[in-house]
Amino acid sequence: MKNIFYILICILLVNSFSSFGQNKVGDDLVVSDSLVKNKSKMNPLSPAKAAFYSAIFPGMGQVYNKKYWKVPLVYGALGTSIYFLLSNQKKYNQYRDAYKRRLEGFTDDDYRYLDDTRLIAGQKFYQTNRDLSALVTLLFYFLNIVDANVDAHLMQFNVNDKLSFKPNLYRDDLTARDNLGFKLSYNFK
Repeated sequence: MKNIFYILICILLVNSFSSFGQNKVGDDLVVSDSLVKNKSKMNPLSPAKAAFYSAIFPGMGQVYNKKYWKVPLVYGALGTSIYFLLSNQKKYNQYRDAYKRRLEGFTDDDYRYLDDTRLIAGQKFYQTNRDLSALVTLLFYFLNIVDANVDAHLMQFNVNDKLSFKPNLYRDDLTARDNLGFKLSYNFK
């Protein structure tokens, strides 16, 4: 058994070394067009660049990936969450200022119809919503970066007609029931 293993290794080594000297000086190397096209998509730095661009300027990573339709979604999500953040901060400040004025003895504010417990409850409510809005804003910001990075990675993924995945509905002859099956095929041509 050991001798057969050594013989196989020797045969593989001889074949690999003999293939190095096969091309002569005048021979041309033919490269398929599909290989050249795939080489241009295989930039290993593009996911990092897309994430960096989205981190510096939200939506720029999507522009770098040429997914322009995602830019309004990024700005819509970030803009909406920032709007609620600022709105809740403004209402929190109004309730806080009204409570502080009431503690100082002034009664001529916009919230004179509320008692002290309602002003404190309003402050807590808007503070909680402000913090939640800040968290959602950060979530959308990081989601923007992750989306740009993943999209750049998937641009390098080879999708062609050779690989197919097709669901198939077939009738079972034994039970006369319809069954759902999946067919995964790869064409080597």
